[in-house]
Parts: sequence; structure tokens; C-alpha cells
Amino acid sequence: MSRTRQPEVSNDVARLVTQIRAIIGKGEELPPERVLAGLLNVNRHRLRLALETLRQAAELPRPVIRRNDSPVLKSDVVVQDTNALEVIELRMVLEPAIARLAAVRASPVQIAKILEAATTPRGVTRTIGDIAFHKLLADSSGNQLAASLYAFLRRVGSDHRLHVPAVSAVTRERIELRDQEHRAIAEAIAARSPDAAEQAMRQHLRRVQHEIADRLNPLATTA
Repeated sequence: MSRTRQPEVSNDVARLVTQIRAIIGKGEELPPERVLAGLLNVNRHRLRLALETLRQAAELPRPVIRRNDSPVLKSDVVVQDTNALEVIELRMVLEPAIARLAAVRASPVQIAKILEAATTPRGVTRTIGDIAFHKLLADSSGNQLAASLYAFLRRVGSDHRLHVPAVSAVTRERIELRDQEHRAIAEAIAARSPDAAEQAMRQHLRRVQHEIADRLNPLATTA
């Protein structure tokens, strides 16, 4: 009897996958499972089978699991034994991989938000705009560990003890240069091109690395 039921279950899941794809295709963000199950008039077990099918096909990101456990490493302790150059070095290891994952796994809604965040709105500071953009990428990677590592790394890098004063004032031209680099990353993700997204992120962070090095040793650039 179980053999006669299996095709029926598979067909139900396939229909659910089609219905969920239609919702995603409209650019709408999926509601919580309980609400979505009610909208589609299905039980949550079958809904989860359909959602997992879409996640395995990289059409949906993995859910972000929030935990309240304190991390083993605390940013205020780590910051005592590091510096701004070490932070950007580690970002150059982590964030190109995050951009690559986002190009494969980000949902249409997440991609729309990434494209919008790539340009810093008037009235938003350079730092806030930068953190918002990079956080969106981490959250869109579908990898909770990578997103958590990124968040921890930025907490360390944002500590005032690691602040490196700018040699000159932040101008609109400098913000526009940064936004151009962000847009290159965002457009590669929107085009579902992981190689291009990874490369654009690497180029962006390499420039940031050079900028930090110049701030730490301004005489080297004039010698």
C-alpha cells in the first residue's frame, strides 16, 4: 500500500514546488512556514519537503538560525591582539567566498536588496552604508557559519581601538568609487556569476587593504 501512495506524495510536493516558485518569481519574500502552510492549504511536513527541494536546487537560501549562546571568542578580547591590517587580511579570505555563495544562493528578494544597497543613499554615512551592504551579502550566502564569522570580524574591525584615521576627508567622490565597486559585486550576484562576484569582491577589498596600509604608513606613499 505504501508503494501506491509514494507517487501521490511526490506529485503533491512537485505541485508545492511550482506554487512556491510562482511566489518567489513575483519578487515576494516567503512568509514563515506556519503562515505559508496555511496559504497553500498543506501540512508543514509536505511544505518542508518542497522547501528542501528548492534549497537543494539553490533556488532558496538555507534558513538563518539565530542562537543566543555567547561566542567562545569575544571581540573585545580579540581586538587586544590584532590590528586593522589583520582584519582586512581575514576579510579577503572570507568575503570573496561569501560573494560567490550569494551569487548561487541569494533569493530574488535578497538580490533586489543587494542591488539597492550597493549605492549609498544621501544622508547615510560611508561606514553605515558599507556595513549594510556587506552584511546583506553575508546573510544571503546561505551559510550561517560564514555569516556569523563575518559579523564577528566586523565587530572586531569596528572597535575604536583599531580605528585608523583617514589621511584626508571623506568626499562624495570617494564614496562613489566605493559604490562603483559595490555595484560590480551586486551586478555579478544578480547575473548569477559566482566567478565574477568573487573577483569583484577581491578587487574591492584589495583597494581597501591598500588604503589602510597607506593610512598606517603615509610616508611610504610619498617616498
